[in-house]
Formats: sequence, structure tokens, C-alpha cells
Amino acid sequence: MMLVVLSPAKNLDYESPLPTDEHSQPRLLDYAQELVDRCQSLAPQELGSLMKISDKLAGLNAARFADWHQPFNPDNARPAVFAFDGDVYSGLQAEKMSAETIAFAQEHLRILSGLYGVLRPLDLMQPYRLEMGTKLDTARGKNLYEFWGNVITDMLNEDLRASDSDILVNLASNEYFSSVEPKNLNAEIVTPVFKDEKNGEYKVISFWAKKARGAMARFIMKQAVSDVAELKQFNANGYRFNAEQSTATELVFQRAERDQ
Repeated sequence: MMLVVLSPAKNLDYESPLPTDEHSQPRLLDYAQELVDRCQSLAPQELGSLMKISDKLAGLNAARFADWHQPFNPDNARPAVFAFDGDVYSGLQAEKMSAETIAFAQEHLRILSGLYGVLRPLDLMQPYRLEMGTKLDTARGKNLYEFWGNVITDMLNEDLRASDSDILVNLASNEYFSSVEPKNLNAEIVTPVFKDEKNGEYKVISFWAKKARGAMARFIMKQAVSDVAELKQFNANGYRFNAEQSTATELVFQRAERDQ
């Protein structure tokens, strides 16, 4: 079997109806509490400077950190897979998944997070913005990579064991996957790459690549994909596997201009 990792999204949705009442508790809340305590000590202007965001967004996120509190419940938090609302999640379309597919995703899909470390799809989360690349200094180091250290890798290894997976499919961005220690991961890492044709050349175009990563995760969850050979059959949205451009660890999918 395989475990899939995704990045989170900056945009959040805490308004639309939830397709399920099922939920779970994040497993690294003690770490998240440390980060929240640190962020609560910063003025909105300091948060804005640190995160390189506008004064308006800085005020919003300072208020989020001020409101953040445990315990999490369905009244003050929302399952992560239905809370994130970016390009990856428009490709994932979790709100349209069956209960059976969501249950499979709970075992085989993980979202990397600057605040929560590793989230399962149904893990409750309160709204936040804290990107993994943020240079927030804490007692554990000068940035979030140092803060998380080997914690994220250890959690993924637990999940690989629990899901009987020996392949980790990396559908996260470089910023987020840099929080993982590949040498200490007990799995083969396979990274799908999505390229779109533009002016006769195939290149990674961020907007389309994010949606494709979400669509690939959806394909894996819906089909309960268990090996790399099945992974190569992905053909959603006009993408096709290119064997010549691929290696054992990097699978290249291309989409011609006419299919975009």
C-alpha cells in the first residue's frame, strides 16, 4: 500500500456544509500549543513582518492565534480536509468523496502543516496561517524546520506501519516536504511531477500542478491504489504518464496544450 502527503492551503473554508459528522483529534497538539503560545507573544505588526503579509491579514491571524484554544470540538474546529480551500483541494474534491473513500483517506492521506505537523483528513483544526517556511524562532530552533526536527518523519513512519505501506507518494510542495527527513523514512519515496505544454515546451506551471496533485491524491484514494504501476495509469484532466521522462522515483505526467 501507499501513504500520500499533501501541502495545506492558505485559503480556508469554515462556512460550507460538512458532508460528514466524522472527525478525529490531531495527534501533535502539544507541539501546536507551543507554536500558538509563541505566536500569541507577537504583536500583529510582528506577525505581518514575519509572514510577509498585509496589515489586514496580520490582524486576522493575530486574532486567530488569540482565539485558538483546546479542547477541539466540532463547534470550534473543522476537519482539515474540508477546511483547506486552495488549488490542491479543488483538485482533491474531498466534499464529493464517499464515506468509504474518506475512511480510506483517513488511513492513507496526510497533510503536512506548519502548525499541526501532520494532519489526517478528519483531524479537527482551528483556523490558522503559519507556513512551513516561516522563520519563527522558538526554544527548539530558528525556524519551523528546526522546531519540528524529526517529529514529522517519526509520525509518518508510524502511519506507514499502521497502514502497511512501503511507498510514500510525495504530492507536497518543496517547502513542506523539506520538513520530512527522507533518509529516516521507512519507505520508498515516489514524486509525481506534472508538466503542461506552453509554446511547444513542457514545464511545471504552479496553478495547474497544484490542481493535478490534488487530482492525483483523489485518484489514489478513490481507486485504493496500492502500487506504482497503478499510479502510472492516472489520466485525469488530460495528463498522461511519460515513461521516457520518468525515473523510478520521479513520475512525469504531461498534458498537451489542446487538452488544457
